Amino acid sequence: MAISKKKDLGEKLSLYHLTWPIFLEVFLFMLMGIADTFMLSALSDDAVSGVGAANQYIHIAILILEVVGNGAAIVVSQYLGSKRYIEASKISGLAVTLNLGVGIVLSIGFILFSKSIMISMNLQADVLAYAYKYLSIVGGAIFLQAIINALAAIIRVHGYTKQTMFVSLGMNIIHVFGNYVLIFGKFGFPELGVQGAAISSVVSRFVALLIFFWLLYQVMEYRVKVHYYFTISKEYIRKILKIGLPSAFEQILYQGCQIVFLYYATYLGAESLAARQYAVNISMFTYLFAIAIGMGTAIIVGRFVGANEKDEAYKSVWFSVKWALLFTLVMVTVVTIFRYPLMGLFTSNEQIIKIGASVLILSLFLETGRTMNIVIINSLRAAGDASFPVVIGAFSMVMMSLPLGYFFVFVLDLGLPGIWLAIAADEWTRATIMYFRWRTRRWERFALVHPQENEKRTSKN
Repeated sequence: MAISKKKDLGEKLSLYHLTWPIFLEVFLFMLMGIADTFMLSALSDDAVSGVGAANQYIHIAILILEVVGNGAAIVVSQYLGSKRYIEASKISGLAVTLNLGVGIVLSIGFILFSKSIMISMNLQADVLAYAYKYLSIVGGAIFLQAIINALAAIIRVHGYTKQTMFVSLGMNIIHVFGNYVLIFGKFGFPELGVQGAAISSVVSRFVALLIFFWLLYQVMEYRVKVHYYFTISKEYIRKILKIGLPSAFEQILYQGCQIVFLYYATYLGAESLAARQYAVNISMFTYLFAIAIGMGTAIIVGRFVGANEKDEAYKSVWFSVKWALLFTLVMVTVVTIFRYPLMGLFTSNEQIIKIGASVLILSLFLETGRTMNIVIINSLRAAGDASFPVVIGAFSMVMMSLPLGYFFVFVLDLGLPGIWLAIAADEWTRATIMYFRWRTRRWERFALVHPQENEKRTSKN
C-alpha cells in the first residue's frame, strides 16, 4: 500500500498524532525485553539475572548508535522545519552509513570480548554462562540495530510515527513466537534456552530492518539517492555530532551508573539481583508515556526551531510536561497498589517478591523526576542545546548518585531500596536544573538552522 507523502503540516505537529504511535512503539520495544524476562523466568531466575546483566551492555551499545541516529533526527527535523528537503535527504543517507560503520565495530567487539565483559561484572556459575551466551549472539548482530536506529529516527521525524509503530508490532510478534519456539523447543526446533531468546531477537531485527528500508523510500519528500549514502559532508557530520555526541554521552553516563548499581546489587545476593531485574521491567511502564511524549515533543520543537518559531517551541514543552506528569502519576499509582501481584507474575520466590515490592513503592519519588527529565532534556536537544544536560549529568549522576548509592547500600545497609533512593535523588536534582534551563530560554542560541540561511536560500530561488 502506498503511503501519501503530502500530510497536513498541522497533523505532523500535533502532539497527540505523534505521541500515541510512539507510545505503542516504545511499549512494544520494551515488551521485547519483558518477553525475554517472562519466558526465561520459566527456566530459572539465574537465566533472568544473566540476560539482565547482558542487556545492560546491549543498551549501552544502542545508546552509542544513537550518536548518529538521534543527532541526524534532530538535524533533519530542523531542516524540514526550514523546508530544505533535499538537504534533509542527504543527511539521512549519510546517517545510515555512519551508523552502520559504528555498528560493525561494536559487533566485532562483542564477538571478541563478551566473556571478559561478563566476568568483570562479578557474575559466576550459571549466571555467567547465560550472560555470555546471550551477549555474544545479540551483541554480535548489533549492526542490525545500528541501521534500524538511523532509519526509524528519520522516518519518525518526518511525522510517520504510526508506520514505525506497526513495524515494531510485527517485530515483537516474530520475537515472541521465536522465543516460544527456540527457548522451549516447539514445532520440531531444538530447545536452546537463553541462546534461543538471543537468536529470536536477531531474526526479528533483521526482518524489521528490511521493512524500515522500504518505508524510508515511501515517506520522504525527496528520496535518498544511492550516492547520498557515500557522500561525506563535513558540515553535516559536524551538525550530527554536535547533537549526537553529547546526547549519547549523557545516556552512556546514565547506563554506566546503572551498571555500577548493578555491580552493587551483585553483593546483595542472587535474590536481590533477580528482584532488581523484575522491578526494572515493571518500572519501565511507569515512564512509558513520558518517553513517548518526550520524543513527540522533540519532533515538534525541532520543527519550530527550524522555522524560527521559538515562542511556539517554548510553550509546547510546558504543555507536554503537564501531560507527561499526569500519565506518570496514574501509572505509578497502579504499580504501587498492585506491586505484589506484579512481582508475582515473574517469580514465586517470596523473598524476591518482597524485595521487589519494597523498591516499587519508591516509584512516586523516582518516576516523577525522571518524567520531567525525559521531556525537557529531549526538548533541549531538539533545540540544539545538547551539551548542557551532559555537564549537569556528569555532576549529578557520577559525582552524586554513585557515592550516595554506596552510602545507602553498604553503610546504612538499606539494600536494594538504597539504590532506588540514590537514582531518585539524581533524577530530581537534574529535573530542577533542567526546568530552570528551559525557562531562561538560553537554548534559543543553539539552533542548527539559522534564519539568515533560509533568507539566502529564498533569495537564490
